[in-house]
Amino acid sequence: MKKLVVAAVIAMGFSGLVAEVFLLREFLIVFAGNEFSIGLVLANWLILEALGAFVFGRLADKLRRDVETFAALNTLFFAFLLVAVFLIRNLKRFLGIAVGEPIGLLPMFGSSLVILAPVSFLHGALFPSSCQIYTLVSGPGAPSTGRVYAYETIGTVIGGVVCTFLLIPHLHTFQVVFWVALWNLLICAALLVPRRKTGRPAGALLVVVSILVVFWGSGALFGLDDAFHRLSIRAQWRGLRVVHYQNSPYGNFCVVENEGQYIFFQDGIPELITPVPDLPFVEEFVHLPLLAHPEPRRILVLSGGAGGVIYEVLKHPTVEAVDYAELDPLLIELLRKFPTPLTESELNDRRVTVLHVDGRMYVRTTRNTYDGILVGLTEPSTLQTNRFFTREFFLLAQRRLNPGGIFVLGLPGSLTYSTRELADLNSSVFHTLQSVFPFVRVIPGEGTNLFLASDSPESLSVGKEQIMERLRQRGLQGERWMPWYIEQALHPGWQAWFERWIEGRSRKVNTDFHPVGVFYSVSHWNALFAPYLSGPFRFLENLHLGTIALLCGGPTLGYLLLRPRRGPFFRAEVLFAIAATGFAGMIFDLMLIFAFQAVYGYVFSWIGLLVASFMAGATVGALLISRALERLRDGLPFFLKTELAIIGFAGMCPLIFYAAPLSPGWIEGPLARGLFLGLSFAGGFLISLQFPLANRLLFRDSGSSVPTAGLLYASDLLGGWMGGIVGAGVLLPILGLLGTGLTVVLLKSSSLILLATWFWKR
Repeated sequence: MKKLVVAAVIAMGFSGLVAEVFLLREFLIVFAGNEFSIGLVLANWLILEALGAFVFGRLADKLRRDVETFAALNTLFFAFLLVAVFLIRNLKRFLGIAVGEPIGLLPMFGSSLVILAPVSFLHGALFPSSCQIYTLVSGPGAPSTGRVYAYETIGTVIGGVVCTFLLIPHLHTFQVVFWVALWNLLICAALLVPRRKTGRPAGALLVVVSILVVFWGSGALFGLDDAFHRLSIRAQWRGLRVVHYQNSPYGNFCVVENEGQYIFFQDGIPELITPVPDLPFVEEFVHLPLLAHPEPRRILVLSGGAGGVIYEVLKHPTVEAVDYAELDPLLIELLRKFPTPLTESELNDRRVTVLHVDGRMYVRTTRNTYDGILVGLTEPSTLQTNRFFTREFFLLAQRRLNPGGIFVLGLPGSLTYSTRELADLNSSVFHTLQSVFPFVRVIPGEGTNLFLASDSPESLSVGKEQIMERLRQRGLQGERWMPWYIEQALHPGWQAWFERWIEGRSRKVNTDFHPVGVFYSVSHWNALFAPYLSGPFRFLENLHLGTIALLCGGPTLGYLLLRPRRGPFFRAEVLFAIAATGFAGMIFDLMLIFAFQAVYGYVFSWIGLLVASFMAGATVGALLISRALERLRDGLPFFLKTELAIIGFAGMCPLIFYAAPLSPGWIEGPLARGLFLGLSFAGGFLISLQFPLANRLLFRDSGSSVPTAGLLYASDLLGGWMGGIVGAGVLLPILGLLGTGLTVVLLKSSSLILLATWFWKR
């Protein structure tokens, strides 16, 4: 029986991590891949799970049917998990948002809170219920809470590994829900068998659980999970003919077909339309830069090449080779699965080499050089796409250009309707390009602004006459290539107009670890679809470390001046320190998740492993400090040392990522991903040291352990919840990785000063 209980607790930890990861992935798909939603979802999961543990912990002693309660909670948990997946996939429908339209940050927060509420609450309630059944089989004197926590964390770590290497690559969400539910309910049924003779509730519940085991089992074995999957997709896409739906390490693809036309959606946003592309945009995007070059021979296209761009590139008779790297190689597979004459002619041309590799990784590692590099992504709307709009990437691209080569990208623009946010986005990327390339030319357009950058002034100073002559020599024809259009597009007044448009707007340089481009992109879309948020976004844009220092230092100094030597203030200071540590823990988690996405671009598949590594570090730290407490006479000096360690880690962690690129080939090295896992483990380890120490300090101060533990737990979770919201929504997009780390340094320095001054005065 005890082995069954241990298996049930491990399964609880496993299923909690799996549910968290797969619901987060479903939210990311609906939220257009916006990684800032990760913090909001994790924060809501944390606070709701804590609420479930707290509420059920208060009721647990009144419920005598321990095993039956545990089985009932598991049954409800998986039922609501199934419902949650349906609700997430139909979220836009419930919010009245059209397919392909992004969702604002406030609806992200509110909708994730509501959908996660029953799932997270029930999983939180399973922890005290697990403690009850473990005590039942181990005896009243057994240390159930610590053991249950350890077994649950073992399940969490296993869940992270299994998610990353087995579940995510091979199963869709409903398959995962059915198989995990089947495993958990089989264990519950085994726990109920010995209890069936104790009374009607146990016997009746065993029948219910047995029926559900048959339901989940038959669903997993005979395709009911696939039926649920197809049903939810049909509801999600509202009558559109979905011919393919699949997750990849980079995101989600959905292919919709209508009378021979295919629309490829990535994370709910239309990425490509075949067989008829947006010809005016494609022609301008390709031909203006290639005609500016006297003899383009070798071209590199990074994402968005198939479906028109490569076709237009190949019209230039001087072009000898086109290398095409797609951010998500799954798109290439889908283009071959749903071919059109246009895409077939592109992908099968002998001059075209399709590279099944992340485009940025290819630019970093290749030794090939090019006459033109075309970035087919339209804006840095996520950390994944922002990797192609940063100073670090522009430096890589510059090294891959031949003398006189041209680098090309596009951004949203408008000649008739503009917003401050749109100007900030264009200005930031423009100044980022200028920080790398000596010559940058912008060709504004209605819908897209075309950015051309080069080390050669001749490549960007061509006029109408040269373009028309090269157009004639190369025998090019198109819908927009008329003399009056070329004269209008290349008129020197447009560059002056653009510079006046961005005058006084943001000059911040967009970098990998300070992704202001993502912030301005999100601000731009919010200004269009949620204009009521424009004011708060503009206020947050001006946030800087000086403001953070004032917010942390001012109250700390005032508190020190007003605090008497003796009184009940020590308790408040410890609670504040624990809340700040909870805040720091969530920030550490988010920093590593965001850094991984900025470097590799596929945190979509690794997030379970990163979270599990953090939890593993927290478990080891908690176990070690619990044993060390027996040898500590005074816990306050050691507590102060842990404060210093957390401060040091918060300042050191961002610096590691800024320094790592100085080592050639560090990303491709075998230990690079291990660095992320190691830092995640170290962050969890440091954070976990303080809770047992604080519990001992306040227990001595108050003489009551239960209320003390409750206050500390509440403070820790409140800090973590705030860290998820503020870190993802404000700090990381505005202050970047280093500024966010320094914010934790300032906050934890405040708690350190308060406790240290108390220690010195006593």
